[in-house]
Amino acid sequence: MNMEESAALAAAGSDSSGNNGVVKSRFKRVCVFCGSSVGKRNCYKDAAIDLAEELITGETVGEVRPVADMHQRKAEMARQSDCFIALPGGYGTLEEVLEVITWAQLGIHDKPVGLLNVDGYYDNLLTFIDKAVDDGFIQPFQRNIFVSAPNAKELVQKLEEYVPVKDGVIAKERWEVELQQQPPQQQQQVGFNATSTTATTITTTTLQQTEIAL
Repeated sequence: MNMEESAALAAAGSDSSGNNGVVKSRFKRVCVFCGSSVGKRNCYKDAAIDLAEELITGETVGEVRPVADMHQRKAEMARQSDCFIALPGGYGTLEEVLEVITWAQLGIHDKPVGLLNVDGYYDNLLTFIDKAVDDGFIQPFQRNIFVSAPNAKELVQKLEEYVPVKDGVIAKERWEVELQQQPPQQQQQVGFNATSTTATTITTTTLQQTEIAL
């Protein structure tokens, strides 16, 4: 899982202020979920590089936040992010992106979530979600909680244009209070390190510390 400190997102053409094709973005930090390997096909690696080029990074942040466990780690990442992007990946990537989609469904956040559907990688997942809508397990309007696109440029544009789906049933304040009331546990370090600027950086985990690249 990577956190990209983003000052702007690249876009085609030029804006009215003459910024040479770079349009000011509403996003400052973009959380990128990705697999622990580059996969067997070059198109996945190329898509990650294209996404990194779309995200123009800003100043190095370099902060470390102690957390009690992996659940709180993901919650902290969600709080600090302005949007979420999932590249092709495995179990961990699916778990992370489905969790932030579920949090949006519950009203815990209203931030954009996007799937980078490289060469149809997520087609079967999208078909499954459509089936869940048809069979009544997901409300039709909740299908629009997330967006997907086959390439980085189109996905970034959709994220910028995203309008939150408003039907939360759990207040954010209640969720945060319940989290704060959990008993203290042995903490692990969640590192926010903005020195890496590509979407191909992989999170490394040890028994003592978890480093997250921004």
